[in-house]
Amino acid sequence: MQTEHNIRLTSAEISQLWPSYMNDSFSICFLKYFLNNVDDAQIRPVLEYALQLSQSHIPKLTAIFNKENFPIPYGFIEGEDIDINAPRLFSDSYYLRFLLRQSNIGLNAYSMAVALSVRSDVNSYYTECLTEIAKLHTMTTEVLLSKGLYIRSPYFPIPKNVEFVKEKSFLAGFFGDVRPLSALEITNLYSNIQRNALGTATLIGFSQVAKDAKVKEYLIRGRDIAKKHVEVFSQKLSKDNLPVPMAWDTDITESTTFTFSDKIMMFEVTSLNAIGMAFYGASLSTSPRRDLGLEYSRLMAEVGQYASDGAKIMIDNGWLEQPPLASDRDELANKQ
Repeated sequence: MQTEHNIRLTSAEISQLWPSYMNDSFSICFLKYFLNNVDDAQIRPVLEYALQLSQSHIPKLTAIFNKENFPIPYGFIEGEDIDINAPRLFSDSYYLRFLLRQSNIGLNAYSMAVALSVRSDVNSYYTECLTEIAKLHTMTTEVLLSKGLYIRSPYFPIPKNVEFVKEKSFLAGFFGDVRPLSALEITNLYSNIQRNALGTATLIGFSQVAKDAKVKEYLIRGRDIAKKHVEVFSQKLSKDNLPVPMAWDTDITESTTFTFSDKIMMFEVTSLNAIGMAFYGASLSTSPRRDLGLEYSRLMAEVGQYASDGAKIMIDNGWLEQPPLASDRDELANKQ
């Protein structure tokens, strides 16, 4: 029987640890660059705390990998993948929105990791990470609120009594008596608009400093897709006379100087594609109106194709670091 000190990592635990290392390696590079350019005295401590978290995670993850003789991911390296002394590309307000997005993603990722981790050291690590990211989320939200930059979702009337759905038209969305959006449907639309608006700003900045022509073309294509998705979701809110969040294109400077390597930018876009599809899937599953379901399905397919094309670019350039795979038993059997 295995005892606590020699229990091997499960596939579920490895599925969380490997991307954790990659994401913290990425975050360290970006946060160092942000800190080298930030002016706002309120935003700097939040960036410093975020950087401290990512830097503290790397040795802890490395220790777990070393215990298992698991190869340490290559990840990203300052000087190779980022020039922290490059001119400013994004504004201070962008840094806050970046942190809010990252902390939202972290809350989802770390809560899943806690649920999937059985080995005590891995479970303890992710439990600690979840507490840390919750603090970062609170810090970021408080600064955004203090500066009037936090975009709240629309206010909603409180129901006067409990009701049950009586008509199948509750599911309709194209013809006839189309019901108003539910609170959860509004939340999904609003959140997806904000994510795509920030994605648009990110891709505009990335496209200005990309060096490879195919990468630049890919980033511009992604910018246009994100803008279109913002318009689609905004129209759904506008039809119900609900406010639409603002865009953030003004958060980008005119710098075209090398700032990030094409490799690290493609990694970020690949990550955002995966996260976007996950949120679209969650939105689809909680939006009973048929028109919304159709839109989410269509837009997911578009993001899926875009993500596939991005993976091909990364593979062609040798940038896609392979995640841990199961053993190929057929290949092993044929080795004589």
